[in-house]
Amino acid sequence: MKKGFDHEKYLEEQSKFILERVNNYDKLYIEFGGKLLFDLHAKRVLPGFDENAKIKVLHSLKDKLEVVICVYAGDIERNKIRGDFGITYDMDVLRLIDDLRSYDLDINSVVITRYDGQPAATMFINKLERRGIKVYKHKAIPGYPADVDAIVSDEGYGANPYIETTKPIVVVTAPGPGSGKLATCLSQLYHENKRGITAGYSKYETFPVWNVPLKHPLNTAYEAATVDLKDVNMIDSFHFDAYNEVSVNYNRDIETFPVLKRIIEKITGKESVYKSPTDMGVNRVGFGIIDDEAIKEASRQEIIRRYFKVGCEYKKGYVDKETFQRIKLILDELNLKQEDRRVVMPARERSAELKKACGNNEACPVVALELPDGTILTGKSSETMEASAAVVINAIKYLANIADDMHLISPVILEPIIKLKSKDLGSKNTALSCEEVLIALSICAATNTMAEAALSKLSMLKGCQAHSTAILARSDEETFRRVDIDVTSDPEYPTNNLYYSM
Repeated sequence: MKKGFDHEKYLEEQSKFILERVNNYDKLYIEFGGKLLFDLHAKRVLPGFDENAKIKVLHSLKDKLEVVICVYAGDIERNKIRGDFGITYDMDVLRLIDDLRSYDLDINSVVITRYDGQPAATMFINKLERRGIKVYKHKAIPGYPADVDAIVSDEGYGANPYIETTKPIVVVTAPGPGSGKLATCLSQLYHENKRGITAGYSKYETFPVWNVPLKHPLNTAYEAATVDLKDVNMIDSFHFDAYNEVSVNYNRDIETFPVLKRIIEKITGKESVYKSPTDMGVNRVGFGIIDDEAIKEASRQEIIRRYFKVGCEYKKGYVDKETFQRIKLILDELNLKQEDRRVVMPARERSAELKKACGNNEACPVVALELPDGTILTGKSSETMEASAAVVINAIKYLANIADDMHLISPVILEPIIKLKSKDLGSKNTALSCEEVLIALSICAATNTMAEAALSKLSMLKGCQAHSTAILARSDEETFRRVDIDVTSDPEYPTNNLYYSM
C-alpha cells in the first residue's frame, strides 16, 4: 500500500497542540477515545500511521502526565470481549497497565464506573488492590446526563471519591466505549474546582477526522468500523455557527454537546471556552495526511474488510440484521463490491475448482494471500493442515525460492503432533492450525537449512492481504494478526458441525 501519512509530522504537531491546550489550565483532563495502543484501524486507513502513535505522543510528554484507566462494572460482570484481541475487558485493563508501564508512563489508578457491588467487579477490584494498583469506585448518578443540577452537586459528582493526581496532564482511557471516561473527567473537574484548581477537559479521538470532508472515504470507514454503535458522521453545526467553518464530528458528540457545555459551565461558574464539540478535541491526525488518494484507496479497502467482518459476526449471531444491512448500505454508497478486494476471487475460484473435483457439496476451505510483489497464492485445507497454514507455508516457500513440491516439515515431526491431538488430547479436528505448523517448521529449521530459509521469510508477510472462503478459527485469526496479515473471511462455516467446527 502506497504511503499516505507522515507519522513524524503528526507526532510533532500533536504533542505541540496538547501542550498549547494544557497551558490554559493548572490541570488538563484528556479523554482518550479509540485505542491507545495497537490502533490497527488507523494503521490500515492511514498508510504510514504507526499503530502505537498515541502512546508515543504520550511518551514524549511522560514527565507531565499520568494515566487513569476506566472500566464499566457491567462490562466486567458480563465478560465483555475486546474483539481484536479476544480478551475480556478486565484482562485488557491488566494488559493496558503493562503496556503503559513499558513506555515509562505513570499509572495513577483504575476507576470502576457505575459500580453497584457486582461480584465479578468486586473480585477484579481485589485482584488489582492486591497487586498494588489503586482503585476508585464510582456509582451511577441518577438522572445522568440530563439532570444537570443533580449531577453537579454533592450528591452527584460530589459523591464520587476524588482521584488524587499530581501532574498537569491526566489521560483518562479505557478498554472500549461506554466505560465512563467522560463522567470520570467531569467528576474530577467538579472536585478540582471545589479545591480552587483551574482544570480543563479535552477529548483526543482520532476519528472522524474533523478537517477532511464529511463523505471522504476516511470518515466513511469510521462509520463502517462503528456500525454496531450506530455512529453517524455529521457536520458540526455548532462549529459552523460559531466560526462559519465546516468541520466533521459524529452524532453522539453533537447531540450531547449542549448538556456537556452546561455541566462544565455549572462546575466552573463561567461561560465555557468551547463553542462546539470540535473545539473540545485536540486531534491533529488530518495534518499528517500527505497523499489523499492513497488514503482514499486504503479507506475503501477497509470498508470492504469491515463488510466481511460484520457478515461473519452476523453469521455467528453476534450482531443483528440491521447492523449487517447498515454495513451493506455503506458498501453500496461508495459503489464498492466484495470482489474489489483482490484476494477474494482467487480464493473463491480455487475453492469452486476443488469442490467440483470432489464431486460433492461440502465446503472446500481455501485461503488466498497476496504477496508484496502482487503475486496471489492459495492454500487449501487437508487432513494434515488448515488452509490458513497451507497458504503461509506456500508463501514462505515461494519467497525462499523453494520448489512447491518440496516438503519442509518432516513426517517424523508432523505425525506425533497429529497423534497427540487426536489420541492424547481427544481433538476431533486433527488438521494442524497455522500456529502449530509454524512451531513444527521452527523445530525442523534446527536441522533443515531449507526450513530455516523458508521460516526467515515469514516477516516478509507483514502487511499482506488474505481472504478465506470459510470462517477462520480464532487461533488462526490470532496468528494472522501477530504475523500482521490482514485477513477477511466469507461468512460460511468450514463444516456442518456446530461445536467442533472452530
